[in-house]
Amino acid sequence: MEAIARVRRFLEETPYRPEIIEFDESTHTSELAARAVGVEVGQIAKSILLIIGDQPVLVVTSGDMKVSQSKLKQVLGASGKVKLADPDTTMELTGFPPGGVCPFALKQPVPVLIDRSMERFPVVYAAAGTPRSAVPVSVAQLLDITGGTLCDLA
Repeated sequence: MEAIARVRRFLEETPYRPEIIEFDESTHTSELAARAVGVEVGQIAKSILLIIGDQPVLVVTSGDMKVSQSKLKQVLGASGKVKLADPDTTMELTGFPPGGVCPFALKQPVPVLIDRSMERFPVVYAAAGTPRSAVPVSVAQLLDITGGTLCDLA
């Protein structure tokens, strides 16, 4: 199933009906996504699949923030090296390519951590399954849709 169709179908099962926006240009980085959407970089909800030891976690943070490895380990009660998942692992676990990872409608269950940095904005824009798409949501909606945990990771 095409990634955007999977995201759209997932959203139809929620009480929210945000409109998926598709672009001709790439939105695979926070900067490119912000330019395409017409917002500041912080309003882009970047989704990053990280591996700690052998445990995957999807971290969603503002496009202008960096994830603190020590805060991440503390939140998870984990030790071990934090590394970025490779493209194949990202595709296998999320069903989405890097640069287009949607924080919901994941292919496999993965814990989702949502960084408080996004609470600065009434709406943030997450990738909708491709590096040429976005979906506007509030942080409260994102928490509800993903079942994620809100925490301070930046």
